[in-house]
Amino acid sequence: MPDQNEIGGQSTAPVVTVTDSRAVVRLNRPCEHNRLEPADLAVLRETFDRFDADPSIRVLVLTGTGKSFSSGFHIGALADRLAGKDVADEDRNAFEHMVDRLEALRVPTIAALNGSVYGGATDLALACDFRIGVEGMRLLMPASRLGIVYYASGIRRYVTRLGVAAAKKLFLTAQPIDAAEMLRIGYLDEIVSAADLMNRANAPLAVVGLKRAINEAAVGTLDRDALGTVRALCAASADHAEGVRAWTEKRAPVFAGR
Repeated sequence: MPDQNEIGGQSTAPVVTVTDSRAVVRLNRPCEHNRLEPADLAVLRETFDRFDADPSIRVLVLTGTGKSFSSGFHIGALADRLAGKDVADEDRNAFEHMVDRLEALRVPTIAALNGSVYGGATDLALACDFRIGVEGMRLLMPASRLGIVYYASGIRRYVTRLGVAAAKKLFLTAQPIDAAEMLRIGYLDEIVSAADLMNRANAPLAVVGLKRAINEAAVGTLDRDALGTVRALCAASADHAEGVRAWTEKRAPVFAGR
């Protein structure tokens, strides 16, 4: 898989790679801080749909090229959309729909934040199950500074994941916070060095079933029969056997595809 600094040099649509059971989606407009263009949203949704239907994929990692994770949606294109300039309703809500699609993915998702995160990209990372950041990064949500009232699902993610107080501080003050504060409020799950970032982004088979069960339990739609099927599948898997061996041998497990 290419290093985050090997792809850069020219701006392109997101770069997608698959190694064994791990899919990596890398935002690749480093000169524009990996801002998302309108065409990128369709690429991302198609990519998420494709990986959701592929049973060989166990984890999806979202990261960026260069010094920033992403500056969010292109502000110029956003202005056109908000002004309704020859933009259909579906296109006007394309960013929200793309982020919602990421949140609903079957497989575990990890935002490997290689640098600072701004605007709509902060919600893009929040839609992932886990967020690993690097030392020295910052977060900025400038919605109030831009005179924007954020979309509903983005506000929900901020409030449910970070709490009302943190959501109000970030949205209403539009003040940046550093990595330590991101970790304190729960935006980041972990801070690592840039060299260790991609090595931390893995997940075993059981995590797929656990993610679905937890999400369904949270909204009262847990399917016990389906959960039983997944439990039986995991119990018969090589991952389970390796996990038990590693536990008894007091070592870290080495799962298939890692």
